[in-house]
Amino acid sequence: MTKSFQTLSSAKPTGPADDGLGATVAEKLDTALEPPKLYQVVMLNDDFTPMEFVVLVLLEHFRHDLESATQIMLKIHHDGRGVCGVYTKDVAATKVELVLAAARQAGHPLQCILETA
Repeated sequence: MTKSFQTLSSAKPTGPADDGLGATVAEKLDTALEPPKLYQVVMLNDDFTPMEFVVLVLLEHFRHDLESATQIMLKIHHDGRGVCGVYTKDVAATKVELVLAAARQAGHPLQCILETA
């Protein structure tokens, strides 16, 4: 048993008690959504910010455990930069601002930047 559908251009008006005649069936179009672009938060080395403060920031703002925070801090110290985490753009920008605010409040010149991952 098949039902035939007429187009909306037919002369029959449609209403609340319509039996389906005069209706148009629209196909659902699948739209592929792209995943959001990711950004990495990078801390830069300087000669004045104490290593303990960098570890503290990594613990508090990036939720690293003590061992991974220490490893990231050493990477920053030896390589001049280190990735603290990878996030969507809004989250990464917020993390950068929080780190910079914490550094300024503590009187340290620590720099933190955002880069595409």
